[in-house]
Parts: sequence; structure tokens; C-alpha cells
Amino acid sequence: MKIIKLLSLSCILLVAPKAISQEFKLGKVSIAELEQKVHPKDSSAAAAILYKKGVSKMEFDQNEGFIMVTDVEARIKIYKKEGYEWANQSVWYYNQTNLKERVFFSDAVTYNLVNGKIEKTKLKSDGSFDEALSKFRGLKKITMPNVKEGSVIEYHYSIRCPRESIVRDWDFQTSIPVNYSEFKIAYPEYYVFKPRQKGYIFPKITTVKNPKSVTINSKERGTGLVSRTEFYNDKIDYVETETTYVAQDFPALKDEDYVNNIDNYTSSVEHELSLVRFPNQPVKELSTDWNSVVKTIYEYEDFGPELNKTGYFEEDLKKFLGGITNQNEKIWAILNFVKGNVKWNGYTGFSCDNGVRKAYKDKTGNIADINLMLTAMLRSAGLTANPVLVSTRSNGIALFPNRNAFNYVIAAVETPEGYILLDASYKYSVPNVLPFRTLNWFGRLIRKNGSSEEIDLMPHKTSNDIVFMNFDIDADGKVSGKARRQCTDYRAMLSRENFEKSKEDEYLEKLENNNRKIEVSEYSRTNEKELLSPTIESYSFKGGDLSEMIGGKIYVNPMLFFAQEKNPFKQEVREYPVDFGYPFQDKFNITIKIPDGFAVETLPQPVAYNMENNLGSFKFNILANDNVLQLMVVNQINEAIISTEQYEMLKEYYKGVIAKQTEKIVLKRI
Repeated sequence: MKIIKLLSLSCILLVAPKAISQEFKLGKVSIAELEQKVHPKDSSAAAAILYKKGVSKMEFDQNEGFIMVTDVEARIKIYKKEGYEWANQSVWYYNQTNLKERVFFSDAVTYNLVNGKIEKTKLKSDGSFDEALSKFRGLKKITMPNVKEGSVIEYHYSIRCPRESIVRDWDFQTSIPVNYSEFKIAYPEYYVFKPRQKGYIFPKITTVKNPKSVTINSKERGTGLVSRTEFYNDKIDYVETETTYVAQDFPALKDEDYVNNIDNYTSSVEHELSLVRFPNQPVKELSTDWNSVVKTIYEYEDFGPELNKTGYFEEDLKKFLGGITNQNEKIWAILNFVKGNVKWNGYTGFSCDNGVRKAYKDKTGNIADINLMLTAMLRSAGLTANPVLVSTRSNGIALFPNRNAFNYVIAAVETPEGYILLDASYKYSVPNVLPFRTLNWFGRLIRKNGSSEEIDLMPHKTSNDIVFMNFDIDADGKVSGKARRQCTDYRAMLSRENFEKSKEDEYLEKLENNNRKIEVSEYSRTNEKELLSPTIESYSFKGGDLSEMIGGKIYVNPMLFFAQEKNPFKQEVREYPVDFGYPFQDKFNITIKIPDGFAVETLPQPVAYNMENNLGSFKFNILANDNVLQLMVVNQINEAIISTEQYEMLKEYYKGVIAKQTEKIVLKRI
């Protein structure tokens, strides 16, 4: 019997005016390219992609049927030392039992101009190596040789994928200018791919239909007294859809303050197989919505079934829960137990690596091992708990329904007051205070019955940073005082992270250097490890550079080293949302004692700013009572994410905030 293995895709495309494909060839680097000192349209560029071309094409293999082969070639110009990182190139690939891709680099050459002549340095075998990213993925890496300022590098790589449904995403933008980028996808009429584009600028698109054919070799062995093997050669004609995307002179994608992941806004295209339609066979629709995506994930053997395994922890669960009946106390006890007994091995993923039982025994596991275990324990304790699929900030926002949109999983407990989100992989997390890496817009909760629900991952509770400070100014303008700083929720999490990064002596040295070279003494911390309580830092300080003496007058900023001096929002136009990560309030209560023989000549005027739609507010109020000044400052942002439409308002708001926080008190002699 002749069996033809084929698969599918279909493309819903916008057809633009025909783009002209430029001719570039590896090995044809010009002296002009090597002589170029700066990029003609971006003099600040450390490097530029002179051209990059990719082709993803279905090819027929006699043993495997249609497979996807991707070929990429690129030429990159290095202008500055900061661009040397572009000499390191890498391509990830699937490396699992049922899906093994192969990646091959070739034609990797560095070109330099030496005494007016082109010098070529080829990549040697020791410049290419593989790295394991996870149980499922590997990374093929190369490091180009002899790279200097002015070098041009070229390389080619191929990806051979046994699964015809997988098409790599293609980025038309990156952190350096792109002179020319072209991506082509070609597949037989039996398949339909759905393209999805993102970004703020788009390539030109052309689509053509090409007549194609494949010859299938097969054999049949006869039966009866005289058996004979017969060979067949069948030629099959079909129509190939070929779509080409061309981008020319795309600018570098500039990172800005408070952007969660610049890749979310990169001009790119991805393709998802949506339909398979072979002759004389039922049409197979593969287009998915979120419900079908998460149902498929739940049924994976290393996901849903792992939630049903409970025997390995039941005895321990009974012991440490004891007589706890309060819901929140149960949640906290279980979260702490998992955090204390199973450490994260650094790998993400929503699929277990070695399974929850082994992770429990070995006391280490990936994100899925840990948080699926957490979910199972919560369920065993009588709580309504379910896993929530997440795409981390580094992975990008899950914009379109597909299984690769997620790379992480957390747990959610359903209560009458709402969901309590939990992550046991991070030692400083508490209920509804997740690691910052997970705060990426929305996740997807999956229930046992296969239904799903979108979950808002962004915090809505305000994280506070409250400072109480009092200081004295002497007649020479020297300042001494005490400060007490109290942080809650995400502000507390960040504080604990900073405490952990260095020993106390090193921490205090940074504290002094980062705050205008103050001298700190009597330093203490409270609640460093009491995660449900705010962190508190107290210290005394003094400094001779915290005020200025000019013409017998003392000029001093009433907020001292706590004043915010630079506006983070300087761009005239912002293309990306402002992502603060969480709502916050910075509050300062400051008491200032002025020296004998001085009086206030100038005080900053009180102000109150309010942005529209309760987006945020700023209050600044200072009062004088004899030789004591009382200052109260509050800066509050009520939304984690600020849209681009609100950017102009936010920029003007911060302009006023910075102006007020940098105003000085003037004291004169009496």
C-alpha cells in the first residue's frame, strides 16, 4: 500500500504592491562596505544588518514526507566596539525524543580591510558549539573570528525540521538598523498557514502561485506462490503558495525606560498552521482559540497527569498543616513548605522535566515541577486551585493563541474575594506578589474540565515606599539626621533582593555612594526575612555636600538625596506603553531644623498635580514654624501600565514632579 505522509498550512495574507527582491550573495563583500565608518542613516549605530534573507520551504523527503527546511544568510557591518556582540550568533532548536531539529552553520567569514585589500578569516570548528537550554531545546552558537571596528561578517545556517507545521518567526527589526530584510515562506496547496504580524512598521508583501511536483517512490511486495516486489514512481502535481516579505531601511528598535520587553514591539511575522486538506481526505482544521490551546496543554502527559499525583506528599502535608483550618494560613503554609523543600533549577517551561515525584525527592525541579506540585498540594488541602499558564517578560506577551505562547506556569487559588496567585520558585514571593518576571499582562487559568479563563497578572494593590526623615542644618551648612524607610509588597521584594546581592558593608558603601557621599551610621534592618511584613531600614547620616553656602546664604534641597532629579520620559513620541510593573506610592515625611541665626528667605510653593482618570497624583506641601520646617511629599501612580495615548500627560506630569523635587530652600542670616 502506498502511504503518502503530508501535512498542512494556509495563509491569509494581505497582498501589497510587488516588492523588488534585491540580489545579495555571500562572499561578495565590497571595499565600500568595509570602508564605511558610520551608518548613513544612524550615526549612533554600533553595527547594522546590511542584509538578511530567510527562506522557509516545505521539501518532500521519501522517508518522512513533507518537512520544513529553513535557510538563512546574513551580512553584518561592525562600526564600533559596542557592536562586537554581533560577532556571536546563535540559533535555538528542538531537541526532544519526538522532535529533533538539526542546525548547520556554514560560509561564516569575517572580512577586514588590510592595506587596501580585503582579508578573509573563516570560522574554524572550535568557533561553533552546542549548548543545552532545557530538556527540550538546544542552542547552536558561533563566535566569529578576527572581528574589529570596520569588520563585515557573513554567515549562513540551515534548520532541518521533521515537522512541516513549524515555521520560525522572522524579525524585521532589531536593536541595530536593518538595511534589507527578506523572508520567504513556500508550501504546497494542501496546507494553509495563518500569518500574524506585530510591530509599528510593516514589510511589503507579495504572494505568487507556482506549479510544482514531487515524485514518490514506493514498493509493494506481492503474495502467492511467486512473490515479487514491485516498485512504483508516482508523480504528483500541486500548486505552491510562495509569500515574500521585504523590509528596507528599518530603523533600530530603541529601548526606552519602563518597557517590559522591547521584542513585544518588534516588526515581525509568525506563521501558524491552520488547515490541512489532502485530496480524498477530510479537511483537518488546526486553527485554535485559547480554550483549545490550553485544553491540549492540560492533556500533555507531563502537565495534567502530574497534577493527579499526590501520594508522594500526603503524609508530609498532614504533618505540617496540623490543625490549620484558616484558608489564608493554609495557603501560606503550603507555599512556604514548597519554597523551602524544592529549589528552582533555573529552567522555565509549563511541562515537567523529570516529574513532580522526582523533583520532590531530589528537592529540585523546573518551574512546572514546582508550581504543579504546589497546585496539587493546594487541591489536596481542600482549596480550589488551578494552574495558570504564563509568558514571562523575557518571552514576550502572549498575543495569539498557540502553545508556544507560554513558557511558565504558576498556581491560582479561587476565593470569594478573587484569585490568589502563587509562585513557589522564588523565595521572596508571597500570595499575590509574584516574581517580577511573571508580571506580563495576562495569563491563562486551566480547570480540570478543560475550560479556561484569562487572568490579569498585573498587580492592582499599591506598593509603598515610605520615608520618615529629620535632619538638622548647622550654621556652616552641614547636614546630619536620621532616616527610616519602610517598603511593602513589590517595593519590599526589591529591597530584599538588594539586601541579598551584597554583604552589609558593601550594601552600606553603595548606600553612601549613591546618596551624594553621605556617611551612614547606626544602620539597622527589620523584617528582612519576615516576608509578610514591610521591610524597614533605619540609619543616621551626615554629609557636607548636601547643601551649598553662597554669599552667606544656605541653599538646600528639602528632600536631600531622596529627590528625583531626572525625568525618565524625554522622548517626544513614545511608541510603547509605559510599564511600571505595579502601582506604587512614594511618600516622604521630612522634618528640617534650621540653624540658629538663620531664617527662611525662600520656600518652594505647595503644589498638587492630578492626572486624568485617576492615573496618578503628586502633592508637595511645606510649612514653616519658627526654626522647624515640615515637608510632606507624595507621588502616587495608580496603574501598572500607562498607554501610549496617555504618554504626553505622563511626561508633563513627571516634568512638574522633577521641577518641584529639585527646588531648594534658601536660608538667610538674621
